[in-house]
Amino acid sequence: MASNATEYIQHHLTFWKSSHEGGFWTLHLDTFSVSLILGFIFLAVFASVARNAKMENPGRLQMFVETIVEMVDTQVKEIFHAKSKVIAPLALTIFCWIFLMNTMDLLPVDLLPMVAQWIGHTFFGADPAHVYLRVVPSADVNATFAMSLSVMLCIIGFSIAAKGLGGWTKELFTAPFHAEGLVMTIILAPVNFAFQLVELAAKPISLALRLFGNMYSGELIFILIALLPVAFQWILGAPWAIFHILVITLQAFVFMMLTIVYLSLAVEKH
Repeated sequence: MASNATEYIQHHLTFWKSSHEGGFWTLHLDTFSVSLILGFIFLAVFASVARNAKMENPGRLQMFVETIVEMVDTQVKEIFHAKSKVIAPLALTIFCWIFLMNTMDLLPVDLLPMVAQWIGHTFFGADPAHVYLRVVPSADVNATFAMSLSVMLCIIGFSIAAKGLGGWTKELFTAPFHAEGLVMTIILAPVNFAFQLVELAAKPISLALRLFGNMYSGELIFILIALLPVAFQWILGAPWAIFHILVITLQAFVFMMLTIVYLSLAVEKH
């Protein structure tokens, strides 16, 4: 148990790391494991619904899943005008996976960390003060940047597939500023290339930091509320949790929508 509020907050904001020394190759085991488990839960639920789908008298879970699929499919059709069998499944995976990650923020702050401390102390003899577990993967900037960089790779891949390697390379040096004549084209090429790099880098950075910032602040507020007396925890925690349901849903939706928009722009010619 933490002896004061500062140690309590620091303990809850410390990751379970693969190496105590830290460093570039250090893996946040809690972020990785929770993300993996939630991903398998998403796949298992949707696969089960797909196998047991009924045309007549569908169950509530099937209706719920169909509503999500229809919502995502509608957004893809309205935004992405090219033909692709990948966009809709990708958008669905992004929305559901990020939503599940964000939903972990609604669990009691001390629930899973205390379970981890009990397991570590009981089975491995670890000091509970040195057993860490952060259960909100989207509050880890490494996870949000990993997802956004994956989106950036998809953007580059879709752009090359639609325009060809030569067409994509040409666009890097001839857009957004077009010029008549070879001399002006060569002069503007470095400027266009710089703008293209800024635009390409801004997309994953904005995706990652928007999601991370919202979820980290939400996690921190829940931790601060947990420091209050029990009566105040209910008075302040319940309204914030209800409001946070909107936040976690909106952040998943925004990440999905921007991904669709970016991929749509990637296949369009300037």
